[in-house]
Amino acid sequence: MFTAIRRWVEHRRAIRRRWQADARRLILAEEVNAYYEAQRRATRARLQGDAGEFYHWAKVAAEVGRIAPQAAMDIDAVRAIVAEEERRGT
Repeated sequence: MFTAIRRWVEHRRAIRRRWQADARRLILAEEVNAYYEAQRRATRARLQGDAGEFYHWAKVAAEVGRIAPQAAMDIDAVRAIVAEEERRGT
């Protein structure tokens, strides 16, 4: 039982490390637009029906918002991004 719990905790930590690393990478690459890029990737994953990747990129967006005060986060811009991705039919 203890082994199963430890394995589950390590699995959750690995997932957390992945979205934190992706957030840092986006911030380095996109800086101000990192939040929007994470939202764009989340929308693409949702449209493709990939729930796991959708949740991953949603967490990346949240992490970008948490650690990058210079990141722009305008809800109208996010809505425009979602509408654009839906039109593209990614």
